[in-house]
Amino acid sequence: MDLALVGGKVITMNPTHPLAEAVAIDGARIVKVGTNLEITRLINKKTKIIRLNGKTVLPGFIDTHIHVLDFGKMLSWLDLTNVRSIAELQDAVKKRIEDSPKGSWILGRGWNEARFSDKHMPNRSDLDLFTPENPLILYHEIAQACLVNSKTLDLASIGEGTSDPQGGSIERDTETDAPTGILRDSATDLVWRIVPELGEEELLEAAALACAKIVQAGVTSVHWMVLERVELAVAQRLHLQKRLPIRVNLIVPVNLIDAIQNFRSNDSLALRVGGVIIAVDGYLAAKTAALSQPYSDDLAHSGDLLATPEEIIAMAMKISKTGFQVLVHAMGDKAVDVSLNAIGKAMDSASSKEARVRLEQAALVDERLIERIKRQKVIVSVQPLVISSEFSVWHALEHLGTIRARWLFPLQTFIENGVRLIGGSDCPMEPLNPLLGIQAALVRSHFPEEQVKIEEALRMYTIDAAYSSGEEGFKGSIEEGKLADLVVLSKDPLLTSPDALNRIDVELTVVDGRIVNSKLD
Repeated sequence: MDLALVGGKVITMNPTHPLAEAVAIDGARIVKVGTNLEITRLINKKTKIIRLNGKTVLPGFIDTHIHVLDFGKMLSWLDLTNVRSIAELQDAVKKRIEDSPKGSWILGRGWNEARFSDKHMPNRSDLDLFTPENPLILYHEIAQACLVNSKTLDLASIGEGTSDPQGGSIERDTETDAPTGILRDSATDLVWRIVPELGEEELLEAAALACAKIVQAGVTSVHWMVLERVELAVAQRLHLQKRLPIRVNLIVPVNLIDAIQNFRSNDSLALRVGGVIIAVDGYLAAKTAALSQPYSDDLAHSGDLLATPEEIIAMAMKISKTGFQVLVHAMGDKAVDVSLNAIGKAMDSASSKEARVRLEQAALVDERLIERIKRQKVIVSVQPLVISSEFSVWHALEHLGTIRARWLFPLQTFIENGVRLIGGSDCPMEPLNPLLGIQAALVRSHFPEEQVKIEEALRMYTIDAAYSSGEEGFKGSIEEGKLADLVVLSKDPLLTSPDALNRIDVELTVVDGRIVNSKLD
């Protein structure tokens, strides 16, 4: 036996044997789950012993929706989460410019004027004097807003005559109509699209850095949401270089389906293409989610489908016939309805009627749609921290009205109706920490009747997440014969107040029987 974890509380997520004291690991597999005495009897000279001292062991967390490469890119950005004034923001930018080549892009994230001592919104004039040569984009803490300097506005050709893009706004001086440097929602794309692309070597290092941070959060498997073809090559290279400390299911957009036909991995347990996703609509925050009725605060708009219903059906059937898992991004109720129609057609033509189909988000539904989701055995993938943002940041009650907002992410109703839920972070748009996501599912303040129980939330990030990708036979729970992917927490989440879940620390992460992150002595 190679590794023994003893003297703790093991939450197995196996309903027939829910709790234990210790775990024995040999190679990459769990060989025994039981009492301290049972595991101690298996210890030999080669065994590394981890004494838990009452700490809690869980299956390694599975993040079912994360943008790994974008997360890696942002880790090198200027961190502005602790700045408490415009002066401190200026000082942080000045220091970064001093350490950067002349004319290079300065990217940052995390500022929030609510934390500033004067509560004043910064603007481009606060930056222009010391950034004449460096284009700059500083994203707000809520991500869908940013501050830019005049250099960036010039490069993006944004001026007094520039119209607001659909779903976004360019803030302007009330007297001169000149842009202030604050861009919101889809207007942020006007500057992001001119930022130079990183080379593959830089992307490789960014992804490696992201993976290191992911295991520190106790996450042992991810569903990596791929946006560009280069990400396939980056993931393969990390794996070949033995720099991939997590298990990866790549989720690829439908426009790249041909690029994955010849995708190769010498270890499908470590790296594989998990599925192909169709984007049916946009997002509630930008009012591009497709609704059956107009937005309550914008009666001229109800969002749009990104393809015709016939095209969506054809794409779903193509994915199904290739043997990949079908995933559909649909936020609005109209989009969910159209998606379920497409899923039904695809499953009718699938070689296996047991194919597991996922709806990403399925944000706005009603009782009729929930019944259809249940009947079609569709898995719903949610990012609980996004739920909080929709209400607290994006003002869902104003956009949708109280009656419709009641059916925005109805997690407990899904569960009561037998719909399988899985959880992800949507990192870097939201924080990576799965315990924050679990907490958000437990303590949501809007429509608290949709709060879930801790056991249900844990399933979303463990055994049900494994089920969603057809991997529940070898991960997602702590059972003999399964892969040794584990996380050790400082406290037991089952006995912790929901409000304190964010204060639980990840003490140890084990992947494939190897310790990949440890705070334990």
